Amino acid sequence: MAHFPRRPASGITVIIVGAGFAGIAAAIECDRKGHTPLILEKAATVDEITRFGDIISFDPNGARNFERWPGVIEEMQKVARQTTWLDLYSWKGEFVTRQSFEKEKSWGPRINGHRGELYSIIYKHAVERGVEIRWGQRVTDYFEDGERAGVVVNGETMYADVVIAAEGVRSRGRKIVLGFDDKPKSSGYAVYRSWFHGDAIKANPMLKHLVDGDSHCGFIGPDLHFLVSSLKGGKEFNWVFTHKDDGNIEESWQFPGRVEDCLKYVEGWAPIVQEIVRSTPKNARLIDHKLVFRDPLPTFISPKQRIALIGDAAHPFLPTSIQGASQSIEDGVVLATCLELAGKKNATLAVQAYEKIRYERVHQAQATGVKTREKWHKANWDEIAKTPEAIHLTREAWLLNFDAEKDCYERYEEVAKKLQSERARL
Repeated sequence: MAHFPRRPASGITVIIVGAGFAGIAAAIECDRKGHTPLILEKAATVDEITRFGDIISFDPNGARNFERWPGVIEEMQKVARQTTWLDLYSWKGEFVTRQSFEKEKSWGPRINGHRGELYSIIYKHAVERGVEIRWGQRVTDYFEDGERAGVVVNGETMYADVVIAAEGVRSRGRKIVLGFDDKPKSSGYAVYRSWFHGDAIKANPMLKHLVDGDSHCGFIGPDLHFLVSSLKGGKEFNWVFTHKDDGNIEESWQFPGRVEDCLKYVEGWAPIVQEIVRSTPKNARLIDHKLVFRDPLPTFISPKQRIALIGDAAHPFLPTSIQGASQSIEDGVVLATCLELAGKKNATLAVQAYEKIRYERVHQAQATGVKTREKWHKANWDEIAKTPEAIHLTREAWLLNFDAEKDCYERYEEVAKKLQSERARL
């Protein structure tokens, strides 16, 4: 097992339910800060997580945390898309504007790549650190008392000082936090997405320029936006489009998609858009993914403050925010840091402080997704003709030029004092 720098042992045990990006990042951060994490994941093997996926994005506020995990950011950059721009077109195919992200380099790295591939890099690092991950573990219940928290997993009871629910929008941890079972609702939007080898289109005269090196472009139209990118010098290609959808959220909200269904949505769009969809190979993975909506939670933590929700379990994001993954990383960083600063005897104070530090920022970040979608789907093209940059993605320093760990170290003491004062008054 490789040696990595760690804070002094805290004696704090942490059960993390879910081995996705949120859970595994929280485990790495807990390990860095001297705690003892254990991940419980329902998937039977890591292959179930890594073999599928489309593109995932980490903006500087998320990706900067990977720089603290030796070797991780370097491995990610080898497989990430190398573009520093986004070319935007109207749905009729007219070029509108190029948005540059060059100035953001001073804020930190940006990582855009295949979900499974980037996950594999983080997973390998967690394993090398000695983080314990148990596969095939189905958690059916959460519980807590004044001294500890726990879960029922595969019919057995397990305990820890703190439990982190990181298993997504259907987290069973939400019930103990809310006091009731809440059901996900349709957001009214869905996403088709596909990923395949660039060779499939490199001989196509209409599309070959899209895989001549890395590319990134988007087509914007009424109630739909269509994003296209290639990476690894054009060896891999992906497209994704968000559209209005009236499908209800049932037991599953992810289904195999069909090219003919996708073509109906882009009927009348630029020939290049239709050709991209039409050229999707039969063996490509094409997914129809219903976007889940959740009402903002009044709290991310349980009544006795020993169970915390992170990532999508706490705050699902729209893809147009480009922040869901980064915010889930920030969650784990802040919770692990709060536990370090509070110590084992004050673990519940740490969990409360995590919520206080994260709550407002997360909800402000969530709002950016709706803002971008509305900007694109209801675009006023007469106005955009005058000011093309009006259709640019909103990129704000308060969100992207941010270091969650540094912020937590700076703010924890003040937040903790206020919480202790509130406790004393109760």
